[in-house]
Amino acid sequence: MYSLLLSVIYLSFVSLGLPDSLLGSAWPVMHGQFGATPSDMGMITMVMSFCTVISSLTSDRMTKRFSVRWVTLGSVVLSAVSLIGYSYATRFWMLIALAVPYGLAGGAIDAALNNYVALHYNSRHMSWLHSFWGVGTIISPFIMSRALTVGVWNDGYTWTAYCQLAIALVLVIALPLWKVNQGKNQDVETAKKSVGIRGALKIKGVPYQLLGFLGYCAAEATAMGWSATYFVEVKGIGEEPAAALASLFFIGLTAGRFLGGFLMDRVGDRNMIRLGTGISLAGIILLMLPVENTAFTLTGFVMIGLGFAPIYPCIIHATPDHFGAENSGAIIGMEMAGAYIGSTFMPPLYGMLGGLLGFGIMPLFLAIFVGLMIVMTEKTFRITARLEEQK
Repeated sequence: MYSLLLSVIYLSFVSLGLPDSLLGSAWPVMHGQFGATPSDMGMITMVMSFCTVISSLTSDRMTKRFSVRWVTLGSVVLSAVSLIGYSYATRFWMLIALAVPYGLAGGAIDAALNNYVALHYNSRHMSWLHSFWGVGTIISPFIMSRALTVGVWNDGYTWTAYCQLAIALVLVIALPLWKVNQGKNQDVETAKKSVGIRGALKIKGVPYQLLGFLGYCAAEATAMGWSATYFVEVKGIGEEPAAALASLFFIGLTAGRFLGGFLMDRVGDRNMIRLGTGISLAGIILLMLPVENTAFTLTGFVMIGLGFAPIYPCIIHATPDHFGAENSGAIIGMEMAGAYIGSTFMPPLYGMLGGLLGFGIMPLFLAIFVGLMIVMTEKTFRITARLEEQK
């Protein structure tokens, strides 16, 4: 049952990733039908991310009240309902309104399952968990590309909603499996001693980790949401192939997390973050090269995704060890919130700057936030290592 439950959790993360790359893939076609500009996508993603911040901050309380299994099931169903709503949207304000339930669903399941896996499974499973999120983000651009080829973008949202409902059905059937970890000492201690948001902020190293996570997710969300637009506006690629090429970033991200799972237990979280940072910076440099070679651009996006792969799961997995299992629920919820604050404000900022200066500024934009991430993460590791030595 232990391994079977892990498979269900993996599937839940596929459902989390499925909608995440839909809007970016469809937006080059969608925006004209709604009378919007390419940069207006930032308004939708801002609302999504803001609602995700709210649900992330309340995730610790929600999971203690309703349990991880019910929060997970409810979030997948709410996500499916939101996608169906998008398929019927006819006005731009509807896209913004539907971003509210989608954001609430994403934040709740993200924080709850990350904390659950960090507590009950080792680092390779955390990496593979996020690899399955990448599977979802790879599938949906191809779903949207197919929809744009044979029909309209609305069909892409409808087909993805059907996938979500199928996953929800599996979760209903699998509800009894969650009992396998109930009553473990770690769960009991976590439930009794959770310090909450204010207490967690007072723990040394936590603010720096939150800033580092914000920087990473700002870069990830920008690459994820704007890659199709970058291909169209900067490289002159057609809208339909650009929707499919947007999956290159996610392919690198997913492949990196799958392969990284075999290394993490031996290499360690800190070294994996350093390795990933080096690879992603090499990919960013490829985008900066002043050459008219599309292969460099495609390779650059794959490398950025490959380098980003270990950063998210390594930061999350290290949280209980660095700050205590009793604090991990609140801290991971805050990490999700900090991540989505970056996702809320930075992609729209890129959209605004892209409209003014040209969307070719993406490499520089990504480099700034990758730099913020590595500086803050290194500072966190130094603080926690020093505290560990003092014990």
